[in-house]
Amino acid sequence: MRDNGYRTIIFDDLGRIDAAAWDRLVGADPDANPFLHHAFLHALQSSGAATADTGWLAQFVTLWRNDRLAAAVPLYAKSHSYGEYVFDWSWAEAQERRGMPYYPKWLVAVPFTPVAGTRLIAADAPARHAAIAALLGLVRRSGLSSLHILFAPSAQTDALAQAGMLIRSNLQFHWRNHDYENFDAFLAALTQPKRKNIRAERRKVREAGIDLQRRTGRGITEDDWRFFLQCYENTYAVHGATPYLSLEFFQTIAERMPEHVMLVRATHLGRPIACALAMFDRRRSVLYGRYWGATAYAPCLHFECCYYQMIEFAIEQGLQVFEGGAQGAHKLARGLDPVETRSAHWLLDPRMHAAVQQFVMRERDSVAATIDEMSEHRALRTQRALCSP
Repeated sequence: MRDNGYRTIIFDDLGRIDAAAWDRLVGADPDANPFLHHAFLHALQSSGAATADTGWLAQFVTLWRNDRLAAAVPLYAKSHSYGEYVFDWSWAEAQERRGMPYYPKWLVAVPFTPVAGTRLIAADAPARHAAIAALLGLVRRSGLSSLHILFAPSAQTDALAQAGMLIRSNLQFHWRNHDYENFDAFLAALTQPKRKNIRAERRKVREAGIDLQRRTGRGITEDDWRFFLQCYENTYAVHGATPYLSLEFFQTIAERMPEHVMLVRATHLGRPIACALAMFDRRRSVLYGRYWGATAYAPCLHFECCYYQMIEFAIEQGLQVFEGGAQGAHKLARGLDPVETRSAHWLLDPRMHAAVQQFVMRERDSVAATIDEMSEHRALRTQRALCSP
């Protein structure tokens, strides 16, 4: 299919697209991150995590100009709403109560990854606008219930709003590096009660005789990955859920993306008891907290592995942002601040679209009020307090 000088091709297997061409396009997009790299998305498919059998039918939309990849969209036909982190279960129930199927639906996202970043990967603005037109044309022709574009940057959600999509707000917690020299300098910037609490939590971990190590890239061993998987699977088991990812997936990204991987490993008396996985991007200067798990309980170990070790690593590496992942107001007390994330939605049925429009407007006001309220209780001292003797 050709439109506006671009040729549109849809691939159900990312392995059929040249990895260098894909990553060259990702590298040209300032809002891209490692989760959009060919290796990461393809590992999700090749390991069996995101396939038609698991409810993620890939339909990668690509736009080509003069045989050069100009835009790409990670599109999936979803048969459920698991692994998305922007919840639409109530919308599905409402539509199905009216006798209309909600699934399958269209989803633009990185599977199992609530990390904001470009969703319309493009070489330039004209290519991005062409990608929006191609995507919406495909969705409307398909007759499926809806399209959802998750964790997109504001410039893209603004463009999608102009194209008729509804914009939804959500809440995450991010830490920012104010040029801290070390972790103690970060603590000095906090209010006294928060600083005292963090020191007490870290002391409990030390006094329990727990040793923490941070390993990156090829310094992470095969034994480390196998133990991490045990921790990862244990976390899901505790919550009565089935894990999405496999050892094959983690081994693949370790092999193909070692420069982006960091692992925190906790041991007690020489025996490993916990792990936390993060990914980082030096180009964007961001550390992304991802997964955590433990095989034995220790007070405050979760906070140490998932927040304090991450913040220390970010400071040491000069990374400017640590994204702590979805949910968790407890992160506010540990130096992370509330931030808004956005998604875009379109529903085929006009009445459902109108009902969801009213919902997202109310929700957006609620999220904004929550951010304002939480910001008054942030762990960082105000500028006025910082200037006080």
